[in-house]
This record gives sequence, C-alpha cells and structure tokens, in this order.
Amino acid sequence: MSKHYSQMLQVLSLLGTLLVTACSGELRMLETQDYVRSVVNRPPGKIEPPPEFMSFVNFTYSAASLRSPFDVPLDAAAAQRQLNSQVKPDENRPKEYLEGYPVGDLVMVGTLTRNGQMWGLIKDITNNISRVTVGNYMGRNHGRITQVAETQIDLMEIVPAGDGGWIERPQSVVMAEQ
Repeated sequence: MSKHYSQMLQVLSLLGTLLVTACSGELRMLETQDYVRSVVNRPPGKIEPPPEFMSFVNFTYSAASLRSPFDVPLDAAAAQRQLNSQVKPDENRPKEYLEGYPVGDLVMVGTLTRNGQMWGLIKDITNNISRVTVGNYMGRNHGRITQVAETQIDLMEIVPAGDGGWIERPQSVVMAEQ
C-alpha cells in the first residue's frame, strides 16, 4: 500500500506544480477578468418587439357548381344550341355504381372483348374494378358512355349551365400508365 500511496503523492505534486505554473500568467488572467467585467457592465440592449400577428380571414368557396377551370372550354354557340334543345338528365333513371364517384377519381385499367362487344375496365378510388360498355353511366354529372376504345373511354356529361338549363360536355377517362 505504501508504494501505491507514494505514487499517488508524486502525481498530486506534479499536478500542483502544473497548476501553480499555469496560474503564474497573472497578466493574462487580469486581462480576462477586465473583459468579463466590461461585458457584464454593458448597458442592456433593446429587444425588438415580436411581429404583429395577422389574423386569418375565412374564405367561403362559392363556385363549386360552376365549370371547372381545368376542363376544356365550351364553344358558346354550341352551348346555346344545346340549351335550346332542352338537354336535361333523366332523374328517374336508376343510378349505376360508378355514378357515385367523380370522373376524375376513375381510371381505365384495361379492356376486354366478349361476343364481339368491347368492355372497359374502370378502377375507382376504393380499388374496385367495374366493367362498362357503351350506354352505361359513370361520374356524378350523368355521364353516358359513348365509346369504349383500347386506350380511353369517351362519355357525354350533362352539367348545369348556370342559368337553370343544362348542357352536354364531352369527357374522357384514359388508360392508366403502368
């Protein structure tokens, strides 16, 4: 134990010598203390006030029943001719399954031919696949299918004209890219 004790004393004396040597630079210590005092004694700075909070203005969208700005524009003369022809949807017709979804949520995923008749395969947002052909309806705007091709299904929608009448609008559902 005495050997261990003597080694401990040697280490402590070496540390003490280093400490005294390091502290002998009293000039540097005084400079550091003066700097700290000058920083502490500075007058406090002014804190900028926080930015003024801008309140949120609620917006009510009131153009939901109007034509989407992303649809192909209609020819005004053709729209007037259709309006005069008393175009209107058949409200007494039983609704088909795909009329519960907007056309934009429907995707064509393929075709099949049975007994010479071409059928389109449509996937809705719930990943159900439905079989459609010419004469079926899909979409929320009374869209009647007019043609089924290999890469797209064409339909004619009946939409409100905005003045109480109805107009026909062509629409297509294209084959999904794989």
